[in-house]
Amino acid sequence: MATNKKKILITESMSQQGRALFRERDDIELIEFPNMISAVDFEAMLKQQAPVHGVALGGTRFGEPELEASRDMRVVTRIGVGYDAVDVPALSRRKIPLMVAGTANSPSVAEQAMFMMLTLAKRAVEMHSLVRDSKWAERLGKLPFDLFGKTVLIVGFGRIGTRIAKRCLAMEMNVLVCDPYKPAAEIKAAGCEPVGDLDEALPRADFVSVHCPKTPETVGMFNAARLKRMKPTAYLINTARGGIVEEAALYDALVSGRLAGAGLDVFEQEPPPVGHALFELPNVITAPHVAGVTREAVDRMSEQTARNILSALDGDPIRQNVINQDVLG
Repeated sequence: MATNKKKILITESMSQQGRALFRERDDIELIEFPNMISAVDFEAMLKQQAPVHGVALGGTRFGEPELEASRDMRVVTRIGVGYDAVDVPALSRRKIPLMVAGTANSPSVAEQAMFMMLTLAKRAVEMHSLVRDSKWAERLGKLPFDLFGKTVLIVGFGRIGTRIAKRCLAMEMNVLVCDPYKPAAEIKAAGCEPVGDLDEALPRADFVSVHCPKTPETVGMFNAARLKRMKPTAYLINTARGGIVEEAALYDALVSGRLAGAGLDVFEQEPPPVGHALFELPNVITAPHVAGVTREAVDRMSEQTARNILSALDGDPIRQNVINQDVLG
């Protein structure tokens, strides 16, 4: 039977705050799908439910096959800000906006990056072990470090990079920023020092925190050559995307003593394989790609995602959250 309702597919991780906005409308039908659905099952689901008018994605890939399967897609959204799993040109060709959750999870990612910096500098895992294993007397041989007075290099000065900069400045650190797409005046106005050449800036940094998107330009950005330019006492933090840091090169730098430690929330393959070499290193801390997925961030992202979808279906998408601005009139 024909219906005027718009059918929206949402991942099961969408919180009640986002769902509540949809429930306020009598022209919306929600269909839930698993966070870890396979590409084959997702395409089959789209075909079964077609026509589908909107989708709220987690990490699920979306491109031409999914567009064909949905038959009447009008808006694609991410419950987050990364979109490397979405074929943006395919959407643009059909004048379909790709929308992200704006600043909803940026405080959470910035906090995670700061947490990893502090955990590594204060040698928190080792300190815990000394107490737990009754090795108290060894504590003076494993002295931690201060962030105070240290230099941090922030790579990428967008929604998250600007927030980690504020937190580092509050810790009385010297903040360098490398972002070729941001005016030097904007970086200086934030109390940071702009650097134009990443290779020249790396030897100055005690900490490097990565906050750039994953693009053809940034894949493999931190390769063996770049890691060699860092201080042997420096730490590398990646809460952006896997693949920006070459993991084999990072492992070599860590085991050879050319790098002090690393904090990784993201990996080249997710989930990473069992027995990954980096997991065995005492100077590496890891997390399962949850920097932007706190309780509060999920609520903020879900609500923003719902608003994004509804705005697009109502013919007036929230412009600042549209990635492919070329589809806007």
